[in-house]
Amino acid sequence: MKKNILVISLATLILTGCAKSKNDQKSEKKELQKVEMQEEHSMGTLPVEKRIAFMSGHVEVGLALYRAGKPDQAAQHLMHPVSEMHQAERAGIDALGFNAAVFKAVSKAMDEGKPASEIEPMLTEAEENITLLQKNAGGDLSEIILFLMETVVEEYSAGVRDGKIVESGEYQDAFGFSVIALKISKRMEGDKAAQLMKELIKLVDMWPAGAPLADSIPEPVKNVVEQTRTIIKNL
Repeated sequence: MKKNILVISLATLILTGCAKSKNDQKSEKKELQKVEMQEEHSMGTLPVEKRIAFMSGHVEVGLALYRAGKPDQAAQHLMHPVSEMHQAERAGIDALGFNAAVFKAVSKAMDEGKPASEIEPMLTEAEENITLLQKNAGGDLSEIILFLMETVVEEYSAGVRDGKIVESGEYQDAFGFSVIALKISKRMEGDKAAQLMKELIKLVDMWPAGAPLADSIPEPVKNVVEQTRTIIKNL
């Protein structure tokens, strides 16, 4: 009798565990879908100038990695402007002069294994198109840089942990956003403009010269965060 009770109890525990496991999986799936929907909604409701700044950061680091001879690392970044996953980000940018064809051509060249030097005019065209979008989108430059600094902290903190790169894509994205912020600062005027530019150069210099490769030795997170705070104070 005791043996039968024990068997029944074990069976109950196993069934309960399975049910719990399935419920946990469903819960995790729902939570993931919720997060994805929130991210999509958030990007879709951002002002166009901030969406373009965000896209620009991906393109910037993608170009740097491609020119550094790392097309495998560049691909995810350079595909960003034409990826189906990021449609909300591109809402309304065609009217500002977005040239999707050039980014598709760059992606095709990468897939075909062409070196960056062979398609440099195409890369320059992609770069110029992103700059055109930034200018046509307008917006408050200080607000855009503030947005980029907040994004740098978020991405870098996700990409670097305990002195090591744990997510190379995020580590690289943070570099791209920093470079775009620096380029935007060159269009600013006023008493703080020169100091702002100097502080942004210091931030960009926290990544290796050339390109932020996946096997780089990263700057401590706290140093990057402190530098973004200094930049924000100069806005």
